[in-house]
Amino acid sequence: MSEKLSHFDEAGQAHMVDVSAKAATQREAVAAAFVELNEAVLAALPQNPKGNPLEVARFAGIQAAKRTSELIPMCHPLALSFVDVQATVVAGGVEIRATAATVAGTGVEMEAMTAASVAALTVYDMTKALDKGIRIREIVLLSKTGGKSGEYRRGNS
Repeated sequence: MSEKLSHFDEAGQAHMVDVSAKAATQREAVAAAFVELNEAVLAALPQNPKGNPLEVARFAGIQAAKRTSELIPMCHPLALSFVDVQATVVAGGVEIRATAATVAGTGVEMEAMTAASVAALTVYDMTKALDKGIRIREIVLLSKTGGKSGEYRRGNS
């Protein structure tokens, strides 16, 4: 683990990390989020009058991944080669899984995390009429490959 935060200089000023000397390599990241829903909301998902919330959430997550650098100040704009978002009904809610990939000099963890987060927020938006107590939880990086820091798998570090 690094002993300093990479987005700050010696004086403590925030800055965008210079990745111009880094080799462009294939990189992929997978993130997840969980939207906790009660049984009534889960039962109503297919018949929601606003449309299929899970499909809308998928599209929102994909769109969000492509706009990550506009939302997170120090993120580099990346040409994404792949984004996938899956929203699956499971016991107690909806599991979101987002994958982002690129060939670049910096990773795509933030794109995957942003996709999972916005997909989860979209599930909330599409179902909040039925329950304002919906909880979004466990937004996590599951894995990443490529780059100088190598491979990461949640639970293996």
